[in-house]
Amino acid sequence: MLQIKNLNITHKKDLRVILQDFSLVLNDGDKAAVIGEEGNGKSTLLKWIYDTEMIENYAEAQGERIINKERLGYLPQELPSNEKEETIYEFFLQEPGFSELTSKEMGKYTKDFHLPLDFFYGDQKMGTLSGGEKIKAQMIRLMMSQPTVLLLDEPSNDIDIETLKWLENMILKWPHIVLYISHDETLIENTANTIIHIEQIRRKTTSRYTVAHMPYLQYKQERLNQFEKQEQLALNDRRKKKIRDEKLRRIEQSVTHKLDNISRAERGADSHLKKKMKSVKSMGKRFEREDENMTQLPEQEEAIFFKLGDKGSAIPAGKTVIEYSLDALYTPDGQRLLSTDIHLQICGSQKICIIGTNGAGKTTLLRKIAEELLSREDIHAEYMPQNYEDLLNLQMTPVDYLDRSGDKQERTRIRTFLGSLKYTADEMDHPIAQLSGGQKAKVLLLKMSLSGANILILDEPTRNFSPLSGPVIRRMLTQFPGAIISISHDRKFINEVCTTVYKLTEHGLEKIAHSN
Repeated sequence: MLQIKNLNITHKKDLRVILQDFSLVLNDGDKAAVIGEEGNGKSTLLKWIYDTEMIENYAEAQGERIINKERLGYLPQELPSNEKEETIYEFFLQEPGFSELTSKEMGKYTKDFHLPLDFFYGDQKMGTLSGGEKIKAQMIRLMMSQPTVLLLDEPSNDIDIETLKWLENMILKWPHIVLYISHDETLIENTANTIIHIEQIRRKTTSRYTVAHMPYLQYKQERLNQFEKQEQLALNDRRKKKIRDEKLRRIEQSVTHKLDNISRAERGADSHLKKKMKSVKSMGKRFEREDENMTQLPEQEEAIFFKLGDKGSAIPAGKTVIEYSLDALYTPDGQRLLSTDIHLQICGSQKICIIGTNGAGKTTLLRKIAEELLSREDIHAEYMPQNYEDLLNLQMTPVDYLDRSGDKQERTRIRTFLGSLKYTADEMDHPIAQLSGGQKAKVLLLKMSLSGANILILDEPTRNFSPLSGPVIRRMLTQFPGAIISISHDRKFINEVCTTVYKLTEHGLEKIAHSN
């Protein structure tokens, strides 16, 4: 059993309450998904559960954590910097159970995770692995420690579709507790039987959480039904209040008018009217007390509002965006051949997606395509890398990073856009390094929007957006009037946004059947 009692977490810098009076009990068989918008404290919660000291540099926490004899296993969202410099073999040597594995057990891990048999003994540095390969290595080492509670922060990030299916199966079959954060809606829909929803409402001044022991789709529907019912009751109460208040106002005006115009001959009625006025005032106070219990309009964390591109971003259907050929694709260090005979042609406002196994070279190929498109003057391309730090200056604030003119009106415009993306005024002035992955992604998307680009080159564009923001991002990209060249393992993104899908194999790009 994992239990949390009355947990309060406050951000040290701006004193924002991240979690308030949070309590939770999980038992064997619970598969709990933590959802919520970017920057709401999901990762902070997992870190605190695993090791309360992990958040001490930026947050203060008070609460009780009861784990009894449970063995906690934690997968961080990002590979720690010191481990990036280790070779794959050095990385696995840190786990005592590694040296005790039989060749059969190693073979099962490599088969389950679609890795080469000699993967464990590789001398490649962890930091040079693809995003998916890093996740796989961390997950394997985690499983070697034989935990009873899995705390997984974005386990679905960057892993290929086959491994995603393995992850789903593993979570479903895990006999103990799984508490995970994911932005992959399909994974949550297929595996979670408990939803923990962390919200920041009233412009991120109030923290609220919900624990629902039910699947995600049921939670979404019941939440929607509850909000609609509450909204209807609240609106009915307000209509009744308006009618009641108007009636009371007319009575009060009538009595006031009579008192103001009473003649000497009618002085006997004066006391009667005063009593009536006192009764009206008393009734008004009673109504005010009743209004305190009136059904409140439902409060929820609003989805982001954003638009990419305009009519000027459209590309004529017959225009060739790129006709790209590559005889051989190698790893960045030139040591390993990844693919041969690559050909890609994109026309008009096509939205293509390149899929493939981890380590196939998708990101390497996309970088090469980006280099060519970004250098052209007949189009305006913008690139979102998988690693945001390749483009972002982490010491700058979002406003400073996006500001190109220094003009006061321009900075006000940028702040307005950031507000529509659910940044608070404080977050706009935080260094980008302190923002969540999703908030960093929003900065890059806003940069693309402000630039007027007509071609977007996107490496895993939805990987850091919450399941609640995900539908908005997909709709925004679907409606983008220009062309999109992307890499993704997000099944909803592939089905809803992309018009053409290619799989990168060792023999080039293979066009695959696609439902969109």
